[in-house]
Amino acid sequence: MRIRLANPADIPTMMALERHAATAAHWSKEQYEAAFSSQVPSRVVLVLEEEAAVLGFIAGRAAGEEWEVENIAVAGPARRQGLGTRLLGEFLDLARDRGAEAVFLEVRMSNLAARRLYEKWAFVGTGRRKGYYREPEEDAIVYRLGLV
Repeated sequence: MRIRLANPADIPTMMALERHAATAAHWSKEQYEAAFSSQVPSRVVLVLEEEAAVLGFIAGRAAGEEWEVENIAVAGPARRQGLGTRLLGEFLDLARDRGAEAVFLEVRMSNLAARRLYEKWAFVGTGRRKGYYREPEEDAIVYRLGLV
């Protein structure tokens, strides 16, 4: 198993993974393409693969010293095997290496598995966004992890 920087050829696989992950952010093809645009150098997308099969990905962006996890998804059969933890750890290491002081993210109130993952990494709930998610509508918890 290895984690590498994603490239535009990974978009169809990432879209398929995300479509089968009810709690992942559902992006359009254009949003994925924008993540690889040279106009948006602050974006980072990592994929976790095994034997050339992409099993998960994480996407985020940098805004100065603050980074944000925008999306994360793991293939259904590969869930509950620590792959989300590995992806998040790699993302946090990269953010720290690039000077991040804090990482933020939003998560559905009902997504207890993701909330446990983030809390295991010492993310702390700092707020709530009413009606942040659609289909179904749901509040988000804002999490923050200080890196310094």
